[in-house]
Amino acid sequence: MTLTTGAILRQILRCDLSVSAHKLATIILDGIAWKDGYNGLERGTAAFTLASLASEMGVSRQHLTTLLAELARSGLCLERWKPNGKFAPWLFRFGCVSEDQSQHLASTGSDTSLSRESNNKTIFSGTIEITPGSNVHHTTWAALIKVAKTALPCWNIDTQTIWDRFMAFNSARGNTCVPAGFLLGFMRRWQTSVQQKPVPPKPVDRPKAAAQTHQSELSRLAKPAPVANRQFHAADLQRKIGFAAYKDRIKAIAQRFSCAEFAAMLAVHGDAVRSGEIGP
Repeated sequence: MTLTTGAILRQILRCDLSVSAHKLATIILDGIAWKDGYNGLERGTAAFTLASLASEMGVSRQHLTTLLAELARSGLCLERWKPNGKFAPWLFRFGCVSEDQSQHLASTGSDTSLSRESNNKTIFSGTIEITPGSNVHHTTWAALIKVAKTALPCWNIDTQTIWDRFMAFNSARGNTCVPAGFLLGFMRRWQTSVQQKPVPPKPVDRPKAAAQTHQSELSRLAKPAPVANRQFHAADLQRKIGFAAYKDRIKAIAQRFSCAEFAAMLAVHGDAVRSGEIGP
């Protein structure tokens, strides 16, 4: 079977499919690239995320998986694979058709499929002038980049970022004008590893002398109240001043010494024993 819209549609109608599987097959058919370069795809493939397919079908991801398995077992022999990483779209192809390299149109005769309309192709033709710092959204290339990147390694990269990197790449090589196809090739060979990761801010360490002073003061405050009796101290002090006031004291000590709540609690107990509010 040749790769044409009509041929695949006739095969869909011939297959014994459920209503939902039939609908899914037509959705995938609608997204097929009929010419190399459409949406950045190879001829005969379509790109979808499972989330977008499930949303368009109005079904759960689990049911969608069942429908995809049904299409794979059917005469359509649906194939799917994911070459561009975990979060990139899946690529789909109907294995029931054969690629005819001599045929560049999707259909012949009376077929009126999208593949016959040149304005539905995402084809990179012409030339691009290398002007670093330019705004891609002021050019005709922004829409093409946005559509083509959906099935490429740069699918999750901002359009302006792709443009800036392409400009910098060619400018560094002394190019002032390049064929538009260079842009598509650049996107296909996108290296995510070269992106610089944000450098985390270095933690600001407190001076050692101040930290030691705070630790010494906390130890002095907590010394009158043995740690083993902390639960009794907590209960006695809460009965004495109330739970809210007890928590307020702990919070104040924790903020004052920038310490953990447990250390602040022991300091509060020790201060209360020293002042005679509770027994040791």
